[in-house]
Amino acid sequence: MKNCVSINLRKNEILIKISDEAEQQEIMDNLRKKISELKKMYKNEKTPIKVTGKVLKNKEIDQIQELIKSNIDVEIDFDMPKSLGLSSITRTFNKEIAISETKFHKGSLRSGQKMESEGSLVILGDVNSGAEVMASDNIVVLGALRGLAHAGAKGNKQAIISAGLLDTVQIRIANIVKEIDRDEEPLHKQAYVSIIDDNIIIE
Repeated sequence: MKNCVSINLRKNEILIKISDEAEQQEIMDNLRKKISELKKMYKNEKTPIKVTGKVLKNKEIDQIQELIKSNIDVEIDFDMPKSLGLSSITRTFNKEIAISETKFHKGSLRSGQKMESEGSLVILGDVNSGAEVMASDNIVVLGALRGLAHAGAKGNKQAIISAGLLDTVQIRIANIVKEIDRDEEPLHKQAYVSIIDDNIIIE
């Protein structure tokens, strides 16, 4: 079994790096063998853990988190790509298409309609007022987002919301909610919404 997990102690965190090519079973086996090594780093203070490297699916993140938390009571941050930049798109699509977790919807959502996805959600149209979209990962609306959007619905704070036009009164990422006052906030074209320091920021 090859070593696909490396653990490094930094000043304010412990970094767990996972090889891009590693299979989930290899990752879990490696982690189980290194739990004792991890525990030794927690004698004095609970330094947060950051997991980086391979782009993981929700199910894989849950398994890794459960393994570590069952042995050590610690905050775990999964540092997955936040943007839809070329590098992260390439990494995601280098995987087999069969296991891609992006759901595409062609057309607009009317008031009262609701759409959910276990992965990321791409709407090829508008999300009108009174409609709702929810995803465990990212939400991308190519048209106008006027309804409610909740990305990172299972607690993924790395998730983003992107819209051609952001014209809604509320957006949510993970457990963080931002109310938008339409009288004070300008309409955001090509909006990119993410969490920075536990605050939702619109760019």
